[in-house]
Amino acid sequence: MKFPPRVKIVDVGPRDGLQNEKQPVPAEVKVGLVHRLQDAGLKEIEVTSFVSPKWVPQMADAAEVMALVERKPGVRYSVLTPNMKGFEAAVASRPHEVVVFGAASEAFSQRNINCSIAESIERFAPVVEAARARGIHVRGAISVAVGCPYEGDIAPERVELVARLMKQIGVQHVGVADTIGVGTPVKVQRAMEAALRHYDIDDLSGHFHDTYGQALANTLAALEMGIWQYDTSSAGLGGCPYAKGATGNVATEDVVYMLQGMGIETGIDLDKLIDAGKYISDYLGRQPNSNAAKAILNKRAG
Repeated sequence: MKFPPRVKIVDVGPRDGLQNEKQPVPAEVKVGLVHRLQDAGLKEIEVTSFVSPKWVPQMADAAEVMALVERKPGVRYSVLTPNMKGFEAAVASRPHEVVVFGAASEAFSQRNINCSIAESIERFAPVVEAARARGIHVRGAISVAVGCPYEGDIAPERVELVARLMKQIGVQHVGVADTIGVGTPVKVQRAMEAALRHYDIDDLSGHFHDTYGQALANTLAALEMGIWQYDTSSAGLGGCPYAKGATGNVATEDVVYMLQGMGIETGIDLDKLIDAGKYISDYLGRQPNSNAAKAILNKRAG
């Protein structure tokens, strides 16, 4: 079986990982995580989200965090901008990439961003246009692409619809997200195939949550298709506020350990990556939610 020789990882821990934490995480701690991730060799980091602090209080310091990051050449810093207000606030912080997100489920779209799928795309269109006019790359995320807490299984046709709509408004890259972690390998492959009808394989990524312990299997299933870009989260941070018990994104450490064992290049130093995950986990007062990190930390202690 032929796997991609190299995989690009976007660490979404500072944004997607921390946004659901109940305890406030100070800007300097978030920046400390970003610095440790880039020192470990991460070239793509999703730093923060320019959203209303009323909805996501944890991201109220977005501008401060972006200002404090000491940028490394060759690293791309992305931010979430769900609407024009968010985009206008983000521009001053000079992101290399902005992220917009739409759902493959009408019910999830209504509960999550209070509008229909079609309305969400209309809302993103001016953001995409403004970003591209400034030379800022635009990535789109298709959430709940295989399962939804309100609608259950999601048909691949829904993923294809959102991918088509995103392509039409000029979104350059799309990520297929199993937001609540209910996906299994064949379902994930079908969702990926649906997105591939509108996006080239080089403009497609996977974003898998590990609620049911399927995220590594789903990553492997996508690798078998030749998909070589993935969102992962340092120490397995994160979850979904709309899915009870969702345990968070797949841990970057676990994915890197698996890829290294398969002889696939990531450019990431696993030991330094584990240090980054331990740093943020120590601050949060818990163990990293990564099997590879736990095993290696236990080995170090022994």
